[in-house]
Amino acid sequence: MTHGFGRVLVANRGEIAARVIRTCARLGIETVLAASDADLDSVPARLADKVIRVGPAPASASYLSVEAVTSAAVTAGADAVHPGYGFLSENARLARALAAAGITFIGPAPRTLELTGDKLAAREQAVAAGIAVLPAEHVTPEDLADAAAGAGLTGRVGLPALVKAAGGGGGRGLRVVRDPAQLSAAVAVASAEAQAAFGDPRVYLERYVAPARHVEVQILGDGERVIHLGDRDCSVQRRYQKLIEEAPAPGLGAGLRERLHQAAVTLGAHLRYQGAGTVEFLLDVTRGEFYFLEVNARVQVEHPVTEAITGHDIVAEQIWIAEGRPLRLAQADVRLSGHAIECRLNAEDPGRGFLPSPGMITSAAFPAGPGIRVDTHVQAGAPVPPHYDSLLAKVIAHAASRDAAVDRLLGALGRCEITGVATNVAMQRALLATAEFRQGGVDTSYLERHVAAAAPDGSRA
Repeated sequence: MTHGFGRVLVANRGEIAARVIRTCARLGIETVLAASDADLDSVPARLADKVIRVGPAPASASYLSVEAVTSAAVTAGADAVHPGYGFLSENARLARALAAAGITFIGPAPRTLELTGDKLAAREQAVAAGIAVLPAEHVTPEDLADAAAGAGLTGRVGLPALVKAAGGGGGRGLRVVRDPAQLSAAVAVASAEAQAAFGDPRVYLERYVAPARHVEVQILGDGERVIHLGDRDCSVQRRYQKLIEEAPAPGLGAGLRERLHQAAVTLGAHLRYQGAGTVEFLLDVTRGEFYFLEVNARVQVEHPVTEAITGHDIVAEQIWIAEGRPLRLAQADVRLSGHAIECRLNAEDPGRGFLPSPGMITSAAFPAGPGIRVDTHVQAGAPVPPHYDSLLAKVIAHAASRDAAVDRLLGALGRCEITGVATNVAMQRALLATAEFRQGGVDTSYLERHVAAAAPDGSRA
């Protein structure tokens, strides 16, 4: 049975809230923004039809509160909740609470969220679907009471290895171990960090591959059928957080690309996936083999590059599926055109170790023109609160070729003006301009190797 949403609560903030509100408006759906005290007068608040207070500024008491978001949805009379990305976007408890209140969660089913939100459980699903994973073992600080236990773990997994949080993401709860003597301390620190960030101290040890690329495949599913919308490369990262993303991933042979797509669709089908999601892989540059990393059961920050090359609105497809309808796209309907690249512009100071730079935006101007898209929520006079992620805007360039997309993005970044806070705009331009990036297929150590030359003065845009 199909139905249409009349009112959607947007349970997020910043550029993704503005982006979801704009698609809902295009679809004729009323929006109510769930806003913390810090965001009651934000750009998304002005775009929404209504605003409802969800709590004080700290995310733990507002955007991360299942009870507060559920109460806001009920009070607003919402038919559905769109969680954006981050915060509660992959929270099965929220999905269940909304269902109990008769409200639709715009995302996968709670059981899918449980399987994909836990990286150990997701690995098990990948193995069951026949997808390669890297050697890994669950580990606790107590397991490492003696040196022999640590040596046994590193012997089975191999070195170097990566200590990873079982829950959550965003680069938190991650530590590289190159010597068995480092393992105990790395596990203790990663476990404590994971507990603080996600309320879940579990970590596991996984073989670390370098040089490697981070590639991913966008999928859509309706619970019965799964398709893909092509691939992306997200290898330009800082502390495991993505800064530059592009679609399609450059330099993949047709055979490798097809195997990546098929693996993602196979896993989606195995999960009976419903909604939009991303299957992420680690590509071993030396061997040309890929391994399952995780599933992001939500819309990704980098989804605009896929929208640019496919012409499909992924948020609109999320809503369509959540309304109880079957996929309206067949795989044959997905045709890729040209190349798209996205840069994340953050309020942070590259010259001071990328420290966040909260403050007040004194001026903000962004480029416009053919092949340029800017997703942002900032304007002159807007505060950059210290409570949240530092993302200010995403600038996306689309062109017929990768070289043309790089040129277009460089020109667009040169026309960006954000003052009042430190930003990474100059660094992003420098990263795009290198011969190595121009060639395509950089690995995950690219930014680390070039950051000193990219922003030697921690410049402010």
